Amino acid sequence: MDKQREDLHTLYLAGGCFWGLEAYLKRLPGVRRTVAGYANGSTENPSYRDVCLWNTGHAEAVSVTYDRTILPTDLLLDAFFEAIDPTILDRQGNDRGTQYRSGIYWQDEADLPAIEAAVLRQRASHVEPIVTEVEPLDGFYPAEDYHQDYLAKNPGGYCHIRLGAADEFARRTGLQEGRPCIEHDGLCEAVDTLGVRKLDHDLSASTGCDPQDAPCADPDDPETAAQLIRAQGYAAPDDGLLKQTLDESQYRVVRHNATERPFSHPYDRLFKRGIYVDVTSGEPLFSSADKFDSGCGWPAFSRPIARSVVTERLDHSLGTLRTEVRSNAGDAHLGHVFSDGPAQSGGLRYCINGAALRFVPYDRMDAEGYGYLRPLV
Repeated sequence: MDKQREDLHTLYLAGGCFWGLEAYLKRLPGVRRTVAGYANGSTENPSYRDVCLWNTGHAEAVSVTYDRTILPTDLLLDAFFEAIDPTILDRQGNDRGTQYRSGIYWQDEADLPAIEAAVLRQRASHVEPIVTEVEPLDGFYPAEDYHQDYLAKNPGGYCHIRLGAADEFARRTGLQEGRPCIEHDGLCEAVDTLGVRKLDHDLSASTGCDPQDAPCADPDDPETAAQLIRAQGYAAPDDGLLKQTLDESQYRVVRHNATERPFSHPYDRLFKRGIYVDVTSGEPLFSSADKFDSGCGWPAFSRPIARSVVTERLDHSLGTLRTEVRSNAGDAHLGHVFSDGPAQSGGLRYCINGAALRFVPYDRMDAEGYGYLRPLV
């Protein structure tokens, strides 16, 4: 990588014992330097003993310097959150105490929009409150030498983080050392030597698509569908516009968590070839290939078209515990998922309100911009 084209930047991240967090961050493409240390406490130059025994207020943290042309700040923060539990106060793994709190500490105020957006993404995917603190850096002191690169020096040492998750994150998001990245909706788009943007996963004609067209989802690699869907940038309009574009029953379902009457929606008995998209955002949600007749009175699917297009939340309404399903891009209430689906298809039944969906027939998918998903239908 041309050093003159690097865009080096530093953030300070706290997520439990710094041994594991440092080792995890080092595995991310684009990370150039890490330093384990103590951040945002009340004393100067604390020792490890001071931090553990004398209530100095410091957090065990890692200074991470990274090349934003390879690893955008948004993706660094998403990777960080995948390594920790942001809903637990003063603890990660087996370690307890204020020094093991999770936190993001910044020096450049321009980082705040990316940090706040990352926290909002976490709030959308967790039922419990997010307790990761976000504050300007108020002092950072490198830890003792024996703490630096501890797990590289002691491969069998204690670690509360599964380090291989960093490699999985890089593969899933398209991060690659030596290839500049333009971050777009959680997907890393590589930039070739001519400066032309292209998806990191080029899919061949074996997927059922014309190789002269844009890349298509690969039925044998579910992650390609997730990446291609993210790259489209689906988003719902504001609620004021939704009220004008949806009918009353649709709006009550997607925004007020209503449930349509069983056997009342025509999609319950529809088994034509095509896809079902979020009525609020247009985000693809389900394929007709995964639809089945459950007899429950609502459209039923064995799985979403890509795991990332839906989120799940615990639902305590009606005096029972259920798992609610919502769309990712539009945050629309869709229905619930149950464990009584076809065993040969994974055993799940996504019981979905037809009012939350719009059906796109197979022969209309190209015209409506969904041709890249034809191999999954």
